[in-house]
Amino acid sequence: MADIVVVDVGRYGFVMLKYYTPLHGFEEDETFTDSRTLFEELYQEWLNTKLCCIAKEMGMNDILYEKVFKSLSEEKRSEFIGRKTDFARTAEIIL
Repeated sequence: MADIVVVDVGRYGFVMLKYYTPLHGFEEDETFTDSRTLFEELYQEWLNTKLCCIAKEMGMNDILYEKVFKSLSEEKRSEFIGRKTDFARTAEIIL
């Protein structure tokens, strides 16, 4: 749903570019020198995107991520939290 690109800039760390538009390029950028912080930010972006899609499906106009998350079943919340563990394992990051 959102255009996000992460670029390895060598000894400077990683740059995350977000929200691409053809006329302006990327609207936001952030530099990370710690891979764990980058991982947490990417996971939060993934979770927010999922919650936004769910809110739209539910017809919620005011998208408050925490409110949407709390409205989910315990099973669905556990599934989203479990995905973080899956992503960490794939990225070889210890939580």
